[in-house]
Amino acid sequence: MNVRIEEAIVFTRRMRLLVGVLLLACLVLLGRSGPVDGPFSESLKGEATAEAVPNRVMTWNICNPCDESSADRAAEIARYAPQVIGMQEACVRDVERTRDYLESRHGLVYHVEYGTVLQNWGRCGGLPWSPGAFGQAILSAAPMTDVVHKEYPDGGSEDRGYLAVTTTVGGQSVRLFNTHFAQRRQEAVRADQARVLAAELARYDRAIVIGDLNAVSNAPELAPIWKLATDVDPGCLPSSYSGECKATTDWQSKFDYIFLRGIRPLDHRVHPTRYSDHHMLYSDLDLSKARKSR
Repeated sequence: MNVRIEEAIVFTRRMRLLVGVLLLACLVLLGRSGPVDGPFSESLKGEATAEAVPNRVMTWNICNPCDESSADRAAEIARYAPQVIGMQEACVRDVERTRDYLESRHGLVYHVEYGTVLQNWGRCGGLPWSPGAFGQAILSAAPMTDVVHKEYPDGGSEDRGYLAVTTTVGGQSVRLFNTHFAQRRQEAVRADQARVLAAELARYDRAIVIGDLNAVSNAPELAPIWKLATDVDPGCLPSSYSGECKATTDWQSKFDYIFLRGIRPLDHRVHPTRYSDHHMLYSDLDLSKARKSR
């Protein structure tokens, strides 16, 4: 009889331990910082309290491989909460993690589209036979449609291209391009890339071009873009490059742009960040008198 009682006590203790372990596992799953799948994730999205600034557009070359934390990148973006952010030198895995942190830690929910043009194990990790995807990405608080991925015929020393989407900025539909031109000292290649992009840009009366063009404002290869659009920085003109044109890189060059066609800028800011060798550039836009897109 005593043996049976002792066995019952041991069994009860084991069951309590098992229940405790299961409860702890549930708490870990519910409290994790990463994405949550299933019906519960939908309820979390509905509870998000943060909102993006509806007329704010940002561009940021996030620098890969720089081995920076996606959580830190998300925190930097959340400080300014743009409606749209275009990333260059973006690995898909890094963008996924950054997007997850923006939602789980900052309550900012973004749609995402990728304009990857390169499979690169050294930059983006993965396995040698299954390397990560590298290129551009666009995060938008509003849905994106009419997505186009274009790789330039000549990328220079590395494959390059642009990603184009139609989305909503300031309550208006707008065509948005995110690009990364060829590296420095490849002027002829960038000139060809600018002509390809300008031919597509010319199809729209209202459009935004964001990206790292790897050239200062008076570089001759950017002429096709300047003929169609203006930069949000009024100090940056195609005819001159002076100290009034705010640098966007650690080496004090203006390489990052937000070009506008049929849209007026309200204000812009350049924010140096220790998480990339490129600064964050954003602008608030006035689309109230913008012409309708074709």
